[in-house]
Amino acid sequence: MDGRGYRGFYTPTLVDFIAMILAWTFLVVTFPISAFFCIKMVKEYNRMVIFRLGRLWHDNPKGPGLVLVLPFIDVHKTVDLRVMSYDVPTQEMLTRDSVTIGVDAAVYYRTSDPIASLSRVNDAHMSTRQLAQSSLRNVLGTRSLEELMTDRHGIAIQVKHILDSATLFWGIHVERVEIKDLKLPRDMCRAMAAEAEAQRESDAKIVIAQGELDASLAYHEAANQLAGSPTAIHLRLLQTLVRISAIDNHTIVLPFPMEYIKKVMRKKWIHK
Repeated sequence: MDGRGYRGFYTPTLVDFIAMILAWTFLVVTFPISAFFCIKMVKEYNRMVIFRLGRLWHDNPKGPGLVLVLPFIDVHKTVDLRVMSYDVPTQEMLTRDSVTIGVDAAVYYRTSDPIASLSRVNDAHMSTRQLAQSSLRNVLGTRSLEELMTDRHGIAIQVKHILDSATLFWGIHVERVEIKDLKLPRDMCRAMAAEAEAQRESDAKIVIAQGELDASLAYHEAANQLAGSPTAIHLRLLQTLVRISAIDNHTIVLPFPMEYIKKVMRKKWIHK
């Protein structure tokens, strides 16, 4: 703070002294009735700022507890220090890649300096809310749709930094900013759903094709291993027959090697 308007820069004049003497006199003469009007109770989460004769009386807010306010010359304002939430209205705008979206957000802020929030801005809460809307629109306008969908946390941090740097002069501290929802047009949602479905089908076909390739390589390697051992081929044949016989049926298929058939056919042609 620059201290402008604070007690260190305030020098009471003769008129101010006279007014304070009259106020104290009235307070003492009408005591204890005046105590009901001049003693104020400040709650734990509130702070009171006193303006005496139109000037800031102390450079620190009063409270919590009981605070004495002089009649006729003191005006007091109570400031709430609790965190407040602001539901930013839906902001409809264009992204960097020219997509129309609606954004819902929430801003959480609190008063960090009660004196600055009263003396440096007319309405600190309204100003913070208006700035939150404009800052959110400015930041979202520089992002693409993909960035909005995948980097909500980064966008919220950027908006918070912009707000906090501007509202610090007003005595407002922005605790956090949350992007609650992104609303897309129905046509855009259908197009994105169709694109995602096509992408999943394409990935499924690639997986199936890769599985077929791996299976063919495994069969090829197994065939090469069996080709070098006739006994292994015979054992494989017996294993196949065992599997077939385990099923309750009346048909058994016996594979017959083509080499034997070719030899038999060749001998018939020779005899002829």
